[in-house]
Amino acid sequence: MSSTPEGFPVPPSSDAALQEVTVGRRVPHNAPVTLVDYDPRWPELFRREADRVRGALGEAALRVEHVGSTSVPGLCAKPVIDMLLVVADSADEPSYVPALEAAGYALRIREPDWFEHRLFKGPDTAVNLHVFRAGCAEAARMLRFRDRLRAHDADREAYARTKRDLARRVWRHVQHYADAKGPVITEIMRRADAVG
Repeated sequence: MSSTPEGFPVPPSSDAALQEVTVGRRVPHNAPVTLVDYDPRWPELFRREADRVRGALGEAALRVEHVGSTSVPGLCAKPVIDMLLVVADSADEPSYVPALEAAGYALRIREPDWFEHRLFKGPDTAVNLHVFRAGCAEAARMLRFRDRLRAHDADREAYARTKRDLARRVWRHVQHYADAKGPVITEIMRRADAVG
């Protein structure tokens, strides 16, 4: 597995590697990525889903956060609510997967080599629920990136320009679009890390 300049591992992106971490069959996207303007309803959709997750997991949900572009006011985004769920040990699936599935979430991605990441799709709302273990560097990075974009107009605008430029291209998998944003994310994180 490759890594970013910060040393973070990069998720797999070849067809075979993506299928290996996918629960069920992965269907290629083979299209541009749809971005929409910021929707002020996104925070409420997040709150509703966060309540559902907390209701399903109780104290096992150590942290539930709104992340990704829909969590940044004014930023264009794919109309999918990204959520971060922190549990004690994301590799310990029996401790949280059955409860999430009973609440209607579907496990779609299992990445033991990438921070023991798990991804669920929502039951009735377009949701990507990312699950990491407590203390995970990637979870902390996601929150720092969100907070940087919320607080710095120039970084938010640079990220939006990059997203729009990339979204016009045809992508075999949406993961490839996400990978292509890596350089601008790395640059924004360097600025964020420089100020502490």
